[in-house]
Amino acid sequence: MIVTYNSNKLVFNGLEFYPSAVVSKPRVEVQGGDMRSFFTLVMTDPDVPGPSDPYLREHLHWIVTDIPGTTDASFGREIISYESPKPSIGIHRFIFVLFKQKRRQAVVVPSSRDHFNTRRFAEENELGLPVAAVYFNAQRETAARRR
Repeated sequence: MIVTYNSNKLVFNGLEFYPSAVVSKPRVEVQGGDMRSFFTLVMTDPDVPGPSDPYLREHLHWIVTDIPGTTDASFGREIISYESPKPSIGIHRFIFVLFKQKRRQAVVVPSSRDHFNTRRFAEENELGLPVAAVYFNAQRETAARRR
C-alpha cells in the first residue's frame, strides 16, 4: 500500500504532517492484488482526544471497501467519508489499515466515528488480519507553525 497526500507527500511510519497538509483525502494505491481481488481501507486516530488519555479511541476518519487490487481507493466504495485530521492535544497517530476481502461485500456501517474498533470491525465483516498498515503523526498547528 502506498499512501500519498497532494500527489507528492509520501506517508511512512512516524513522519509528521501539519494538519493543513492532509485536508484533502490521500491517494491510496493497493499493490500485490489483481483485478479479481478486493480490499478494505480503514483510517483511524487511536489518540482522541489526546495521547495521554485517549478515552474516545479509536476515532474513525475513513472507510473504503471493494477497492480492486492494483488500483487505488478512488475506485472503491466510500462507506465513511474522509474526515481530515484535526488533533487538539498532543501528537496523534493517524493509521491506515488495509484488509484483503474474501469477495465483494457489504459491510456493517459504523454508527459513530468515536469509539470505533478496527479489530472488531474486521471480525464483524470477516476481513481477517491486515495485509498492510502505515501511519503518520500530526499535532495541532499553531499560527506560528503555519507561516
